[in-house]
Amino acid sequence: MSTVRSDGPEGHADAIQAPGTDEALWRVWRGWDRLPEYRLPEAGRVVVVSAHPDDEVLGAGGTIARLVAAGLTVTVVSVTDGEGSHPGSAVLTPGQLAELRARELEEALAELGMAEAEIVRLRLPDTGVGDHEEKLARELAALLPGAALCLAPWTQDVHSDHEAAGRAASAASRAAGVPCALYPVWMWHWAEPGDSRVPWDRAARIVLPAAAQALKRAALSRFVTQIQPLGSAPEDTAVLPPEELTHHLRGWEVVFT
Repeated sequence: MSTVRSDGPEGHADAIQAPGTDEALWRVWRGWDRLPEYRLPEAGRVVVVSAHPDDEVLGAGGTIARLVAAGLTVTVVSVTDGEGSHPGSAVLTPGQLAELRARELEEALAELGMAEAEIVRLRLPDTGVGDHEEKLARELAALLPGAALCLAPWTQDVHSDHEAAGRAASAASRAAGVPCALYPVWMWHWAEPGDSRVPWDRAARIVLPAAAQALKRAALSRFVTQIQPLGSAPEDTAVLPPEELTHHLRGWEVVFT
């Protein structure tokens, strides 16, 4: 995950850096029951697109665990290597961080049941995906034919990389005639229950059995560079502190169609 973006609330240049919504408010929201259940494919291949290594697990890790347990084939496309998650850090260079994050993703997917995961690393620049959106759409279009589903970042997630990756995946899916569902990641931080900025009429829930929840929790623990500080300097703070991770440890995930 990377945190660079803008359009924050008053007093904050970045909505993602601003104080977020407490998960306790989300848990008691009565709107959950109004979201229909999303029907996952029962066979075939699913392509999961992520802007940075860890987005796919944060937004759809439990879903991936369900798909793998049901015998489907899952291909994970890492659009960037996530080398920009800690700009200015003196502990790790961007290149070192990229390789660590790639290894963390392999370990996380193994926790979800993908011991020999098919991972496609496109190596587009972290925080610069929007400058390569057309190229990304072409790359994804080559991977999607014959797939049963594409899962990709939500196009309104208030993160430029997420939004560009989602737009490219949506365009490629339309060209390939493949259904596409979009998962939010940062939305749980900047939005509020019932938020008018969120198209709840296009949202659906994917319920996670206890086993899938446990696998997702184990997978998230593998992203050490994101959930623990790299060092003591402000530039090395954890991108995903406990209060952020808790948004992604519910008994369901949400997609937009």
